[in-house]
Amino acid sequence: QVQLVESGGGSVEAGGSLRLTCATSGYTSSRNCMAWFRQAPGKEREGVAVFYTTSGRTLYDDSVKGRFTISQGNAENTVYLQMNSLKPEDTAMYYCAAEQFAGNWWQGNFRYWGQGTQVTVSS
Repeated sequence: QVQLVESGGGSVEAGGSLRLTCATSGYTSSRNCMAWFRQAPGKEREGVAVFYTTSGRTLYDDSVKGRFTISQGNAENTVYLQMNSLKPEDTAMYYCAAEQFAGNWWQGNFRYWGQGTQVTVSS
């Protein structure tokens, strides 16, 4: 059974940093790609960043480019999201997702999802 567990969320002031961790079990990340999504109250879920495990390619939403970095841990079953220069508009529940099965990555067509970790940024 595949499980994704996010951690590292919390409350920070604007300009601060957080590192989110997605630990997987029962899943080999080398099969596909892993991504981070977020959803703020009253808003639709949006793609934040994706990591393609075969090529090492990364893509980001324009809103986080230059501030966030997605990376794979030494163990293939861990993916990180380093978030710097956080803004109040980054406040959301952040979800890890694995194994895209259709469409473009930001559309959210992933087979496996974690339960989320809350990030709150105060001004």
